[in-house]
Amino acid sequence: QVQLVESGGGLVQAGGSLRLSCAASGSILVINAMGWYRQAPGKQRELVAAILSGGRTNYQDSVKGRFTISRDNGKKTVYLQMNSLKPEDTSVYYCNADVQSFVDTRQYWGQGTQVTVSS
Repeated sequence: QVQLVESGGGLVQAGGSLRLSCAASGSILVINAMGWYRQAPGKQRELVAAILSGGRTNYQDSVKGRFTISRDNGKKTVYLQMNSLKPEDTSVYYCNADVQSFVDTRQYWGQGTQVTVSS
């Protein structure tokens, strides 16, 4: 079994910054892609940023230049540094990881962390 535990959400004023962390644990052989998604009330879950094991990254257009995704493979942790936050960034943020375990290869999700940006 694999667990993803997120931390770092909260309430911040527009223009402020937050850093999200997501640590993976359990029966892990290899973690391939890791990423952050978000879902606002009444909307579909959307990809915010993703990072491959080699470090290649991909961002949603609306966060380019403001958010930075990174990972520490030794700690099995992915980070999302969010700067210049806007009210429209308010959402529940979910960590996602594509994990090869001793049993199979599948995607796992964290429990979600609330990010609220006030205007």
